[in-house]
Amino acid sequence: MSRLWIARHAEALPDQSALTEAGRRQAALLGERLAGVPITRISHSPLPRAVETASIVAERLPGVPVQAAPELDDTDPDLEPAAAAAMVARFARPAADELVITHNFQVAWFVRDALSAPADRWIGLNQCNAGLTVLGYRDGRPPSLMVFNDVSHLPAELRWTGFPAELRL
Repeated sequence: MSRLWIARHAEALPDQSALTEAGRRQAALLGERLAGVPITRISHSPLPRAVETASIVAERLPGVPVQAAPELDDTDPDLEPAAAAAMVARFARPAADELVITHNFQVAWFVRDALSAPADRWIGLNQCNAGLTVLGYRDGRPPSLMVFNDVSHLPAELRWTGFPAELRL
């Protein structure tokens, strides 16, 4: 079995140019959480908040190559189904465990695909900053959603960022 580990970038400043101090802590803790996982590659969106998250995570995963992946860009909030399908096809069924650091909408598309849900169902799926989702792939079987939006690696004060304040638990 191979797994695709997917994380939403850590908390960013309002202008999205860089991570907040809390976001840098989230990214470091995500890296510590993944330190024992046999990840063979880290792919990330080319946007600054994902680049910085990937860099901090990679510090805790020495020797794991890190690469930008334009398919993971979040500039289009109405992500076209064809572009989303191409993104999923690019990363689904990795040869070995891989980490993707991307954005809320993209994580939702991966989950929607794994569940074979209709294309418009991605809209209702939201993830926390530095939340971890894991998809499992076995030959001849559909993907399995193993973990969704896990934030157990974060202390309470760093959980649920990325959600409106009234929904934070």
